[in-house]
Amino acid sequence: MSGHSKWNNIKRKKEKTDAAKAKIFTKMGREIAVVVKQGGPNPNENSKLKDVIAKAKAANVPNDNIERIIKKAAGEGNTNTYEELVYEGYGPGGVACVVETLTDNRNRTAGEMRHYFDKCGGNLGQNGSVMFMFDHKGQIVIEAEDKDEDTVMMDALEAGAEDFSSDGDVFAITTDLADFSAVRDALEEKGYTFLSAETAYLPQTMATLDDEDARAKMEKLIDMMDENEDVQAFWHNWDMPEE
Repeated sequence: MSGHSKWNNIKRKKEKTDAAKAKIFTKMGREIAVVVKQGGPNPNENSKLKDVIAKAKAANVPNDNIERIIKKAAGEGNTNTYEELVYEGYGPGGVACVVETLTDNRNRTAGEMRHYFDKCGGNLGQNGSVMFMFDHKGQIVIEAEDKDEDTVMMDALEAGAEDFSSDGDVFAITTDLADFSAVRDALEEKGYTFLSAETAYLPQTMATLDDEDARAKMEKLIDMMDENEDVQAFWHNWDMPEE
């Protein structure tokens, strides 16, 4: 996703997860509710729900919360309806951005997205304006501490992973979308826990920002996206410097 350390942005997002659990729980709850309505409350019969449960667990959402959300979403009295929308645009300095949202008011969310990009020196684009610069993949991130790199790599590749990389702090495992669930399940069975496990838009090339003002604006854009409850994920190709 980014970094001199390629995975610096993942670690940054993880730190924000720890600092803002209530907001993350709200976002994950919304995502769980949507997939329950789409395919039912049984993760053994609803593969999307199984994927989202794994993503929620990686974000430290307690099992009790997950079960409560599933039961509420499956209830006949639940009338909440959310729409999945993806926005594309350019941040400051031409950084390519993809925003995944779940919203109950597309006009509100579109207006907020346009405002965020404008405020930070970028612009909201049309569908397809930057998507060609990203690969839609499965991505699993495991903390490297106390683990043998060769062992983790072999386990990942034997499970069906496409690629494996390490920056010394974390191992990043990339899969084809169709293989994501199977690879994650195989690694879980081997006892691995994940810093993150989700489908991701991974940039094909990275962009650098030499101007200090542009870097500050990009940081601001990331923070605004993190704080918006409609935004489920924000992907970009900024090669973030180490903090």
